Amino acid sequence: MADLSITELSNKFNINQNTIRYYERIGLIPKVPRKSNGNRYYDNKMQAWIEMILCLRHSGVSVEVLYEYVELLQQGDATLDTREQLLKDQVDMLVEKQKSIQVSIDRLNHKISLYESGEIKQNKSYFDEYQIANDILKDNEMKRKFKEPNNY
Repeated sequence: MADLSITELSNKFNINQNTIRYYERIGLIPKVPRKSNGNRYYDNKMQAWIEMILCLRHSGVSVEVLYEYVELLQQGDATLDTREQLLKDQVDMLVEKQKSIQVSIDRLNHKISLYESGEIKQNKSYFDEYQIANDILKDNEMKRKFKEPNNY
């Protein structure tokens, strides 16, 4: 791979140039070398780094967690176990989100069936049947659990 300009890099990965600059500004991408004219250039190592960042972002890893992951990665092999655990925690969070999404899909399908059967005209509340209050508590707990510092 040859050195790429930010425009070429943007085209290669189908991402906005501002996203690349943002990732650099917040520290997800190490300091990008510049040519004598001031333009950034991305060598093979930098391209591989950005590819890793994009893969993790598109795997559902938040920018905040990704920042933590990058900090650990820069510390070297001594953080292998910690990085692995961080990614396992992300999987756990995504599994919880998946369950929550499935519950939402099931509820909406049930609501649609009420329209199809004509039962919707009964104006029945499904707040208790759907256990919405419990779900709100679970959602709040999950948010607290995954927003607390991981202390890695």
